[in-house]
Amino acid sequence: MKGEPLTILLVEDNLDHAELVIRNMEDFQVANTIIHVEDGEAALDYLHGRGKYADRQQFPLPHLMLLDLRLPKVDGLEVLKKVKTDEVLRPLPVVILTTSEAERDMAMAYEYHANSYVTKPVIFEEFSKLLRDLGFYWLAWNKRPW
Repeated sequence: MKGEPLTILLVEDNLDHAELVIRNMEDFQVANTIIHVEDGEAALDYLHGRGKYADRQQFPLPHLMLLDLRLPKVDGLEVLKKVKTDEVLRPLPVVILTTSEAERDMAMAYEYHANSYVTKPVIFEEFSKLLRDLGFYWLAWNKRPW
């Protein structure tokens, strides 16, 4: 919806990577709110409005999820699988943002219906540009039915 506050759910256990993502998204004013959780279990709790995330006013469903694969508690691929098999969550765009270039990881992510698979660049400037472009594409340019 036009004018609606935009929310990104960032699921990233590496605090340095999370800080880079948050800083870049804020610098480019891509989203109004970035919710950061550090493990797959917390991501699922957030998405299902459980526990401390039960208040949907404070913790709305995100417009985009940036999901790392190597996560504590619940692996990123398992989070993806659960999201894409849930009738309510299925439309949520999920971008895998990972350091893994493993063909198996990529194949599994697309088998579980990831919307995109992006490998984190090592060079800071490239990472910044990638994040800006990702945010603008998924939140501003991409059209969605909800």
